[in-house]
Amino acid sequence: MGASGNWISFYTMVRKDIVRMFRIWVQTFLPSVVTSVLYFLIFGTVLGSKIGDMQGVPYMTFVVPGLVMLAIVTTSYANTSFMFFASKFFARSIDEILVSPTPPWVIIAGFIGGGIVRGMLVGVLVLLVSLFFTGLHLAVHNVVIIFCFAILTALIFALAGLVNGVYAKSIDGINIIPTFVLTPLVYLGGVFYSVHVLPPWWQTITYADPLFYLVNGFRYGFLGITDISLLMSVGILLGMVVVLIAINWYLIRKGLGVKQ
Repeated sequence: MGASGNWISFYTMVRKDIVRMFRIWVQTFLPSVVTSVLYFLIFGTVLGSKIGDMQGVPYMTFVVPGLVMLAIVTTSYANTSFMFFASKFFARSIDEILVSPTPPWVIIAGFIGGGIVRGMLVGVLVLLVSLFFTGLHLAVHNVVIIFCFAILTALIFALAGLVNGVYAKSIDGINIIPTFVLTPLVYLGGVFYSVHVLPPWWQTITYADPLFYLVNGFRYGFLGITDISLLMSVGILLGMVVVLIAINWYLIRKGLGVKQ
C-alpha cells in the first residue's frame, strides 16, 4: 500500500477515535478534570498550607506540573488500551484492519494517535483548572521543554496502553495495570514531593520509576527546577519509546494476542 493509502488508514483510525471521545466527552474528559480538582484541593490547598514552600516555590505551584503529567499518563494509557480491546471483542474492527494491506506501523500509529490527542487535551484542561488554584501565577520557564515532555509522556503511555490492549482478555485485564502498576508509579514518581527530601534508600526506588523522569522534565519546563540532569531524563524516555515501539511492532506483526 502506498503513502496515500497509509495516510488514509491512519487518518480514518484517528478521526474515528477523536469523534468518539468528543461524542462522550463526559466520560473521556470530565473525570480527569474532576480528579485533578480533588488533588488540588487536598494536596495543594489543605496540605500545601502546612508544607509551605518546596524547592523555593509554593507547594501548590510545585505539584501542578506533576498533576498535569498524571492526567496525561492516565488518559493516554486508558484510551489506547480500551480502544484496542474494544476493536477485538466489541466492534471486531481489528479483523478488517488485519486483513487489509495496512502495515503494522500504521496500525500502531492509528491506535496511539487517539491516545496522544486525548492525553494532550486533558493535560491542557487540567492546566487551565490549575490556574484557579495558583492564583494565575503559574510560571513558564521553557515552553518547548513543556511541549516535548508532554508529547513524550502521551506517546510512551499510549504505546504502553497498546501492549496492554493486545494482551487483555477481559475488562479486568484492562483495569489491573492502572490499579496495580500506574498508581504506585504515580505516588513514587515525585508528583507530590522532591526526591531530595527522601532518605537515600527511598531515592533509589524513585530513580527506578520511569514516571519520575517525566515529571522531572515537565516540572523543569514550568519552574526551572530539576532533581536530575534533563539530558538523562530525555535519554531514558527516548529509550522507552524505542523499546515500546519495537514490542508493539512485534506483537502486531506476529498477531500475538490479536488474531482470534
